[in-house]
Amino acid sequence: MNELYVRRWKHTRDAREPESVTFKKVDNRWHKIAMPLRTGSPFHSPDGKTLHYGKRYKERTADGWSEMKSLGSAFEKIRIMSLTASRGGTLVLDEVGTNTPGVGAKGDGIVRYSRLIDGKREEPKPFGKEINTGTFNAHPFIAPDESYIMWNSKRETGYGHSDGYISFRRPDGSWGEAINLGDKINTEAQEGGPKVTPDGKYLFFGRMVPNANGDGGRQSDVYWVDAQIIENLRPKH
Repeated sequence: MNELYVRRWKHTRDAREPESVTFKKVDNRWHKIAMPLRTGSPFHSPDGKTLHYGKRYKERTADGWSEMKSLGSAFEKIRIMSLTASRGGTLVLDEVGTNTPGVGAKGDGIVRYSRLIDGKREEPKPFGKEINTGTFNAHPFIAPDESYIMWNSKRETGYGHSDGYISFRRPDGSWGEAINLGDKINTEAQEGGPKVTPDGKYLFFGRMVPNANGDGGRQSDVYWVDAQIIENLRPKH
């Protein structure tokens, strides 16, 4: 809990251009470290041994981190925005969507998964309609134990432009219907990118709000709440 990764894609007072930054806590103070923009915001595997950067990744070595490696040609074909991993090695990823009929998803992107079976990585497969309904299905997060998946989606039943949703795994291994994260998270604004901290205590997400400089534009701010909200939504079997 001493590092925070942020990808800033809107202009702010101290970031005139999009940037990727890491904040590290040293001697009880936060220090900002600029990263190459192309690296994006990495995702640590739950065991801390892999750093995922979409279709590429690094592995922890005795001397630090390995060179960047590819997940394979099946992943290279997908324009991945966000990718997360479970403790068992399942990857969940989104894509930069398309509105072109017959090409990719119908709408603004879909969410896929790829399991690790007998040490081999399977090709990414789309989730069912429980998750891939509506448009703008993106920025997924899979729980370390694979008991739930969160993402954001634009649906007619939502609160606004895009809402955070969660689907819990059923006892038979299937995925339950999408549950809106509710009005403690979602508003008429655009919410997205829900993720839980490694200790399981806090839920972070982004929300599009009016620019702080009052020019009429929007900026994406980061919010956080107690992750107990997830357990409150979990179906009682």
